[in-house]
Amino acid sequence: MTHTIILPDWLITSATEEPREGWGVRVVADRVAVVAPHADLRQQYPDDTVWDAAGQVLSPGFVNAHSHLYGVLAHGIPLHRAPSDFWAFLKQFWWPLVEDGLDHAMIAAATDLQCARMLKSGVISFYDCTEAPHALPGVLPIQAEIVQRHGIRGVLSFEATERVSKENGQLGLRENVELIESVKADEAGLVSGLMCFHTTFTCSADFIRQAFELGQAHGVPVHMHCAEGTHEPDYTLKHFGQRPLLYYDSLGVAGPDMLASQCVQIDQAEIELMAERGIRMTHMPLSNCEVGGGIAPVPQLADAGVTVGLGSDGYIDNFFEVVRGAFLIHKANHRDPRVMPADQVWFHATEGGAQALGLNGVGRLARGWKADMQLIDLTTLPTPPTAHNLYEQLVLYRNDHDVRAVLVNGAVRVQSSEVIGTDMAQLIARTREQARRLWAKAE
Repeated sequence: MTHTIILPDWLITSATEEPREGWGVRVVADRVAVVAPHADLRQQYPDDTVWDAAGQVLSPGFVNAHSHLYGVLAHGIPLHRAPSDFWAFLKQFWWPLVEDGLDHAMIAAATDLQCARMLKSGVISFYDCTEAPHALPGVLPIQAEIVQRHGIRGVLSFEATERVSKENGQLGLRENVELIESVKADEAGLVSGLMCFHTTFTCSADFIRQAFELGQAHGVPVHMHCAEGTHEPDYTLKHFGQRPLLYYDSLGVAGPDMLASQCVQIDQAEIELMAERGIRMTHMPLSNCEVGGGIAPVPQLADAGVTVGLGSDGYIDNFFEVVRGAFLIHKANHRDPRVMPADQVWFHATEGGAQALGLNGVGRLARGWKADMQLIDLTTLPTPPTAHNLYEQLVLYRNDHDVRAVLVNGAVRVQSSEVIGTDMAQLIARTREQARRLWAKAE
């Protein structure tokens, strides 16, 4: 069993607390065993391995609480015309040119590259929802093997939908059940699963209830995209006389096991419902801009007590950019620089994301918690890091190349800013090859 004391200049135990100068941690196996000042750690554990992290901050690793790893294959895809709104984005671009063309080889290549890229940008855990209706069955086991090999913590699901056929929807639900059952016995494993379906406008009421029943039977959350643009609220108002979250409530499924991503076009009544029912939410600030969906009311959701995590959505996967986007976009939207302060954003990117995904013992550096952490270089900052400015310095002036090391479950996965045992050039070449195959189908 390994015993290591890590001694950074600064320690962030939780973004709910002030950073501590001259404090470090003792890691035993896969857990944080002690949090204490440097002198105490050296004195109490003289035989431990010492990791001198001078000039760095030790922080909980990022939790990418919503991704589509296969989305990297769509970057730069040939387009005859740009979609005019979110509904056009789905109907004219994302479904026919991307998701409907995916196969196992494409998804495997994207998963392999994206796991490495996430680790490089300080991500210790992620949630991925794969929608590839013509890649069923058997896609999640392929992803699970890749995640285990990279040593990153991954929550995997298939985004089941009836938009192709009811039979295909059942294949998607079954894919989730089989993954959940296959990994549940391995409590120390890095891979877990949850139940997932797409939206109200691609899934019937019976299908939605079935997904929640399966989630409850297997003790996992249920994820769906919610009100990513104006199309879904317009659809549910027209067909059910209610906005999306109120419609879910009328089906009897709104509750603490519900994980709703996006939530861009929701109103005050829906915010209050989410807080009352304990619905969790994940926020994708950059992709919401890219698809023209709008800006989610995250400050209002957080103020109401809703659990919020941050995600890349498979759009820009450097997680520092995602964090920076969440920090800046809401200030502009509210015309108030006090909105979404840096410590709150850092919380959403770490412990908040873990809470949204139901990951126990992840997102904080405290005794008994998982040794999932990142070391970030501070030596090139132009002004001195202090307790009162460290979060702002990290959010505004650090990037993926400043991540010096990443540990997941106590195991070092990134060292000297390089992903251990990974040939990035080879992963990129393989992903480019699979992207060309997808693009050829689109043509």
